[in-house]
Amino acid sequence: MNWEDSSDTADLSATADPGDRLVGADADGEDTAVEAALRPKDLDEFVGQEKVREQLDLVLRAARARGATADHVLLSGAPGLGKTTLSMIIAAEMGAPIRITSGPAIQHAGDLAAILSSLQEGEVLFLDEIHRMSRPAEEMLYMAMEDFRVDVIVGKGPGATAIPLELPPFTLVGATTRAGLLPPPLRDRFGFTGHMEFYEPSELERVIHRSARLLDVEIDSAGAAEIAGRSRGTPRIANRLLRRVRDYAQVKADGVITPAIASAALGVYEVDARGLDRLDRAVLQALLKLFGGGPVGLSTLAVAVGEERETVEEVAEPFLVREGLLARTPRGRVATPAAWAHLGLVPPQHGGGAPGSGQQGLFGA
Repeated sequence: MNWEDSSDTADLSATADPGDRLVGADADGEDTAVEAALRPKDLDEFVGQEKVREQLDLVLRAARARGATADHVLLSGAPGLGKTTLSMIIAAEMGAPIRITSGPAIQHAGDLAAILSSLQEGEVLFLDEIHRMSRPAEEMLYMAMEDFRVDVIVGKGPGATAIPLELPPFTLVGATTRAGLLPPPLRDRFGFTGHMEFYEPSELERVIHRSARLLDVEIDSAGAAEIAGRSRGTPRIANRLLRRVRDYAQVKADGVITPAIASAALGVYEVDARGLDRLDRAVLQALLKLFGGGPVGLSTLAVAVGEERETVEEVAEPFLVREGLLARTPRGRVATPAAWAHLGLVPPQHGGGAPGSGQQGLFGA
């Protein structure tokens, strides 16, 4: 697409459904099924997150040496970076079963009590999106984590009775994408806290090569690098792009993934060399071509691309800000010089401000 052609501004509203984005970090049904086969089984197989792996290895080795259950573990970071995988590795390293649930599924203290009372000694309880757990369940979890005991309330009103229930020692692994929403009393009860960082392209290349072997896909080093560069630093996205490129290579070529094949395949799916998809580029195009680089309000920008305000703010903006293509300011959203360069556009030379600064007159004069 020629971004300098003003006739394509009519396409700004024709964005993809955010829930179906190829570069979305949340897992869909296909991801869940495939990830089960691609997940590493131990810390030695796990790629990336060197500091977290090293620290977690010490925690688990020490626990095994003592013959005790491991300390409770809190993993934070963006979706798709390997929090669930690490929880399964913790259980495997400790030789213990794992129970998986999520914060939104625990809306009452009774829900949590039922799960805790059925745990075996040493079992790992993985609680995804722990920050979304209800407050009564959260308060019950404090005592369970610290004293391995919960008080079950029987009855209502003045006649209610608290029955103490002893729990076997267990390891809670909590995962959250928003660690700041965890109350301090809960956060302080975790013996180990690890923050998952976005992956470097070289690390993603290793992830892609490993996944290609498991999927029986032939790929060369340059082809893996091409996919890694468009994967937004996220292994889940890298594996998803690999599967789509595999499909293209099988249908359109000889099944071998080369840089040219990877580039052509991801061009079909509208994922550019920097990992931006159609929604991302539509936001940038509206900001640059319709509003001269900004500043422009979020609601106005959302209307321009035909999306809800929340979709632009929560789906498109985080990656654009992280890539240095867009800035959030008190006056509104502003494009950076890198955004103009990425879309091949020339910043306006007049308007009372530096190119890309967004400082233009009210009527664009």
